[in-house]
Amino acid sequence: MKGNYYVYITTNPGKTVLYVGVTNDLRIRLQQHYQNRGNKKTFAGRYYCYKLIYYEHFSDIIQAISWEKEIKNMTREKKEALISLKNPNWNFLAV
Repeated sequence: MKGNYYVYITTNPGKTVLYVGVTNDLRIRLQQHYQNRGNKKTFAGRYYCYKLIYYEHFSDIIQAISWEKEIKNMTREKKEALISLKNPNWNFLAV
């Protein structure tokens, strides 16, 4: 299916926890993460992962999901290296 899809990584304000996800609307998804902060029922909410530090655009959902799964299976060290390639200072990104 063709469209606009994003694989993204968010973190908490202390940058100690990483959350990997895929969405077709990054702005709305980040708002949802922000609104869910502190919600113990979700991983991102429980660990306050609402700060965007990495994202990549895809036009094919299959490719996006495949990349999301690949990132989720990476070690923390490899995720950090991936983030640092596009965002060396781990700045919180605005969309």
